[in-house]
Amino acid sequence: MEKDTKSLAGERVLPLPSLVREALKTYRVMQAVERLAAGEGYGDGGYVLVDELGAVLNGRQLRVRAYKIMAENGLRRVRLYDGRASCPAYLANSGVPDYLLAEWAGRTNVKTTKKWYVKPDVADLLPAAEVWAGPAEGV
Repeated sequence: MEKDTKSLAGERVLPLPSLVREALKTYRVMQAVERLAAGEGYGDGGYVLVDELGAVLNGRQLRVRAYKIMAENGLRRVRLYDGRASCPAYLANSGVPDYLLAEWAGRTNVKTTKKWYVKPDVADLLPAAEVWAGPAEGV
């Protein structure tokens, strides 16, 4: 499904992390092999997320494939939609400044970005728990 962004802030250029760039290169090779195998039957619409015949995947098909990959790799099953929030949360917990979080998330308001996308989990609270080690050790 293609649709316009909700706001002008959503229309932006982001740098591609090297990990993602390498994964896409690998995927491009895989698609080339599938294209050769399918021959004339391959539909090349220019999309990245396609099946073995080049047909665009819908949301349900993407979820099924993603959940299968998660299971095969022993990963916890996470909704794909939550991936959007995990990126700003990871960046925030890694010390990226708030104004860059808002830009990355396509938001004009930093407060809204943190409210909707940055939700700490138990692992994120570990540094705060470590602070308590100081008084216990007499620091």
